[in-house]
Amino acid sequence: MTTMNFTKRDPPEWLLAFWKEIDDKTFGEGFDCLAQDATCNLGVADWKGRETIRTNLRAFIDTGFSALHDVTEYWDGGSLKIFRGTVTMTPDDEAQPVVKPVMTHFFYMDERQPGKVGRWYGSVGPIAF
Repeated sequence: MTTMNFTKRDPPEWLLAFWKEIDDKTFGEGFDCLAQDATCNLGVADWKGRETIRTNLRAFIDTGFSALHDVTEYWDGGSLKIFRGTVTMTPDDEAQPVVKPVMTHFFYMDERQPGKVGRWYGSVGPIAF
């Protein structure tokens, strides 16, 4: 069994910069919060490596919508960061409805580089019923 203490804090700049890169569809330096060999399990995705994560997120966002992430709650447990929020997903096709699913993410910091995310587990949705 592992016990951890968490402190509720304002979201850190690295996290906000990461989401801003996705929201702005720039996919640049905000991804530097991920270790080079980071892994990501986002829904059914199983991506390995910062560049693979960046490439696959860009491909997903480019499927016809814009995203706007809002971090509602951020908890810092040292080597584990947890946050929840919403993502407003606005389709390029104005005939489609805007959806605002809940998201929850777990960021395990890299053991070799504690300032970088080593493992990311995330869940978003549902986006429709």
